[in-house]
Amino acid sequence: MKEILISRNNEGTTIALLENGILIEKYEDTENKNYLEEKIYLGIVKDILPGMQAAFIDIGEEKNTFIHLKDLLPKIDITKGEEKNDKTISQVIKQGDKILVQVKRDATNIKGAKVSTHISLANRFTVLMPETDIITASQKIEDEEEKKRLIHIVKNIVPKNYGAIIRTSSIGKQEDEIRQDLEDSIKRWKNIKEKQKNTKKVPALIDAGNSFIKKMIIDLIDKDITKIIINNEEDVKEIKEVLSNIQTEKEIDLSLRKNEDILKIYDTEAQIEKTKARKIYLKCGGFITIDKTEALTAIDVNSGRYTGKRDVGETILKVNKEATIEIAKQLRLRDIGGVIIIDYIDMNLEEHKKEIEQLLKEELKKDRSKTQVIGFSKLDLLEMTRKHIRGEG
Repeated sequence: MKEILISRNNEGTTIALLENGILIEKYEDTENKNYLEEKIYLGIVKDILPGMQAAFIDIGEEKNTFIHLKDLLPKIDITKGEEKNDKTISQVIKQGDKILVQVKRDATNIKGAKVSTHISLANRFTVLMPETDIITASQKIEDEEEKKRLIHIVKNIVPKNYGAIIRTSSIGKQEDEIRQDLEDSIKRWKNIKEKQKNTKKVPALIDAGNSFIKKMIIDLIDKDITKIIINNEEDVKEIKEVLSNIQTEKEIDLSLRKNEDILKIYDTEAQIEKTKARKIYLKCGGFITIDKTEALTAIDVNSGRYTGKRDVGETILKVNKEATIEIAKQLRLRDIGGVIIIDYIDMNLEEHKKEIEQLLKEELKKDRSKTQVIGFSKLDLLEMTRKHIRGEG
């Protein structure tokens, strides 16, 4: 049984996804943080950086945003043999130009947000990509026949100069549901272009996207949800509106526990606190540590007090296996994105490394975010990447 808890208080909103009472995903939106990701702005080019093939764009926020040349040039479809564009940044834009951009990565304490002219409009089953004709399916759709069926449906729906990414939630869905999903996104895009045309004062916010709660409900609703529990009466109308536009196999029970601390009532608060700890202990006695930096996330595996009863190689493999399962779980729980480096306990046998790599890939299939396991480096560090969910389409 899966349930969504939506808890709102003075500090912000927490959304927790539970499976049989166990926390499997959680997302937080603090009231004092201005999240920009997915928002669409009409910005103005402030500075060109020829040496970096990049530019700074003023979107009206505290810090100027950053855009790279590749995010200005049209997307290419390598499957069609399209050639790379060799233009320089100075040939594409100049200082003072007005430019429609979408925030792809929020600002940090050091850097401004990263933006792109490649707009993507995420909906329940698809992500619409205007001004391109690339149609592709999520790598997590493993059934090739289903993938072909969905691509065929989408190709028959989208007009010329529109592309789309087919999300895993579209698996098994009929053409009429996917059509409605795409038509809603196309209508939204036309409204964006109309607003861009009529906007006189630049920079300006053109499209704020879905609210935090609405986005997360849309993203999570296809996870066999049976119940949504909320503690704020103001959220009832918005959630009912989302549910009324969504067809689900089973009716979802919406329960209001007005002004109650539902995270504590449902024994979720303690589970959330554990996701903030640097050190996570394993059942075998070992532990992992998670350290986030500006450039990457480093995860270290330690055997701790576990010594095992068999040979050293098997003992190390057991700890590394248990750590792998926990690492995949923590990446999802903490919504860790970017480059991730895992320092496992050294394994001498190549077959053990392959076993760990394969186990990690299997565990990551439970993650609805895009992940890529690159493998062990020459320094015996496992390298992987993950796109964080909060702005994921």
